[in-house]
Amino acid sequence: MTELRESTVLITGAASGIGRRMALLAAERGANVVAWDLDGTGLDKLAADAGGVVTTHVVDVTDPDAVRRAAVAAGPVDVLVNNAGVVAGRRLLDLTDRQIERVMAVNALAPFWCTRAVLPGMVERGRGHVVTIASMAATMGVPKLVDYAASKHAAYGFAESLRVELAGVAPEVRTTVVLPFYINTGMFAGASTRIPWLVPILEEAEVAERIIRAVERNEDRVMLPPIGRVAFVGQLLPPSWFDKLASVLGIHVSMEDFHGRALPAEDTAPPEPPESPARPARRAARSRG
Repeated sequence: MTELRESTVLITGAASGIGRRMALLAAERGANVVAWDLDGTGLDKLAADAGGVVTTHVVDVTDPDAVRRAAVAAGPVDVLVNNAGVVAGRRLLDLTDRQIERVMAVNALAPFWCTRAVLPGMVERGRGHVVTIASMAATMGVPKLVDYAASKHAAYGFAESLRVELAGVAPEVRTTVVLPFYINTGMFAGASTRIPWLVPILEEAEVAERIIRAVERNEDRVMLPPIGRVAFVGQLLPPSWFDKLASVLGIHVSMEDFHGRALPAEDTAPPEPPESPARPARRAARSRG
């Protein structure tokens, strides 16, 4: 069991969505919560709603140096929740270079920087817990999520390998990886499900509570909803069969009406069309002698 009372819980992406919910839940359980986000206004509201028991810092988790400095300010961390995430929701050829880089930096690389900043202390003290929020998209292909699925596949691989690595060198430090379907936070606004009773759009309060409970119980992996485990079995099928199953469940059309949150201005410009290769000059016709 991981005891949250009087533990220091660091949550990234804590200004909104499930990060905010988890911060409030951890605070209710008596944890000393440290909340990181780029949204300073959202962090101020979180601190106010938590009654002043949450410490907030504006941190760019894609900047390793900024993460290290903020980790020093936070002090010893008992539970790290790698929750910060972004989504573009465009087809590959409609994405800008900046959007791809941003999705990979936040979703795939930030867990490395944040974990490396606090893990040595956990290992030294002989206790700790690292939580990584991946996605069900890490287990299957979804149109308009090529970059996002790739980043979350990386996050899932990071968490799984870290679990095995720590089991050999620091078994007292536990890990949990979470693979949820779309969550009703605004981040995936417009995403849909064809069979809501089987594969529902998740509510953030329920997801946050389930994650906190998983941490307390030292669960290694959480799939939300549980039917998502079918995706692991599906990997044993021929790709065409698995794709057919995903199509029947509506996964392949789930992002058709996605609009999500507003993107930063520098991310909205469409990519430049590739230049057409110059055509070689047509050979002059041979003269007849």
